[in-house]
Amino acid sequence: MGPDPDRKRNDLGRSEPEGDDDLHIVVPVRNEADNFPPFYESLLRHVSMPFRLVIVYDSEEDTTLPVARALAEKDPRIIFLRNDAGGILNALRLGLAYPQSGAVIVSMADLSDDHSKIDEMYSLYRSGCDVVAASRYSKGGKQIGGPLFKRLLSQTAGLSLHFLAGLPTRDPTNNFKLYSSRLLRSVTLESTKGFEVALELTVKAHLSGMRVGEVPAIWRDRVAGRSSFRLFAWLPGYLRWYKRAFHARRWTM
Repeated sequence: MGPDPDRKRNDLGRSEPEGDDDLHIVVPVRNEADNFPPFYESLLRHVSMPFRLVIVYDSEEDTTLPVARALAEKDPRIIFLRNDAGGILNALRLGLAYPQSGAVIVSMADLSDDHSKIDEMYSLYRSGCDVVAASRYSKGGKQIGGPLFKRLLSQTAGLSLHFLAGLPTRDPTNNFKLYSSRLLRSVTLESTKGFEVALELTVKAHLSGMRVGEVPAIWRDRVAGRSSFRLFAWLPGYLRWYKRAFHARRWTM
């Protein structure tokens, strides 16, 4: 996953601030005008270390942009990347490929992710983890809201991969994760649908011997806007990496 050759300038035409590039928070957006200001304030309130906020958007008509650009006029840490290919998968690819060093955290702008856990996730990265999952299913974690069938599938997949396939996290499907740039530079993303990227990277990190950690976190379903998650369209992609983890486990036992 090579870096964006134009990474030294954001969409406002400003050069990026020097230094403080050890943590990038990548947020794909689509019409999150109502959610973005409290999302941004949540990061400021909970994240103690320096970071850059990488906003990935598909279209100039996205309602998030006027709100986010107004904030960026006062905060040079905010970076904009246009996803010309469109879609959540390409947005994640673009955002994950952007940082040249340090760690990357993926978070959605819908206020579902527990930003109070970011410092702890970063601490585990500094101690040697290449993936850190915010886990809804470990002790102290919780999931509030969301479709019941989706919740059951996610929990069953996570716990079975943990206890039967040996994956070090109980929540490999949650997209609120931290990845090291070392991991991102070492893999080629093969996902073809969408959010299964999180499961792919977790499985590949584990199978390559990299450390995977987790922290308990609370996930809340969005209260405004519309989710881009498409369970049945993306389920085959999740099953691919689910089976990959079990296949590798069988041949290494």
